[in-house]
Amino acid sequence: MAGVVTIRKAERRDAAELAILVDLSSHGLASWLWYGAVLEGTAQTALEHGRNQLSCDDDRAGWKNASLAQVDEEIAGVVIGHVVEPSFADEEAPHQVFEPILVLQQQAIGHWFIDSVGVYSQHRGRGIGRKLVDHELVRAGVRPVSLITESDNDVALGLYKSCGFEEIARQPSVSTDTYSKQHDWVLLTRSAT
Repeated sequence: MAGVVTIRKAERRDAAELAILVDLSSHGLASWLWYGAVLEGTAQTALEHGRNQLSCDDDRAGWKNASLAQVDEEIAGVVIGHVVEPSFADEEAPHQVFEPILVLQQQAIGHWFIDSVGVYSQHRGRGIGRKLVDHELVRAGVRPVSLITESDNDVALGLYKSCGFEEIARQPSVSTDTYSKQHDWVLLTRSAT
C-alpha cells in the first residue's frame, strides 16, 4: 500500500528529525560542519548540535521555515525555504568549504531560496521530492526561486530542471584534509511566475 503523502509545517519538536534529513540532504556536509561543536566541547555529537541549531527560532534554515512530508503518520522528507535577505550580501562563510556556496547564494538576493530538500531512501521514487519542491514554489509567491546542488547529483538536477529551474552559475567545491568531495556547486533558478 502506497500511503497518503501530506505536507505539514514543521514544529520545534521536529528538530531532531530535521537534523537527520538536513544531513541526508547535504550528503553529510551538515554533520561535517556540526562536528565543529563536538571539537569545541559544546556538543557530544554532530547531530545533537544540528538538532539544537534547527530548534532555534532565529535560524533562517531552522524549524520555522521547514515543512515535512509524511506518508500516513511517518515523516518521509523535508524542505526548508526562506527569502535571501539583502543583509546576506555581508555574510561570511563559516569555513572555506562553504565559500563557493556563499558566492552562489549571494547571487540570489531577493529570491526565495530552497535551502534543503531531503527524502529518506525508502520513500524515494514516489514523487515526494517533487511535492516538496512544489510546496516551496507556492510559498515563494511571485519571487524567483533559487537553490544550490552538487553537479554530480543527477537525480536532483533532473528533478529541478523538470520543475522549470535553469542553471545560472557554478563554483568548484573546496577540499580540505577533512572534506574532500570534488564536484561543482550549481546555482539553479526558476524565474518569478
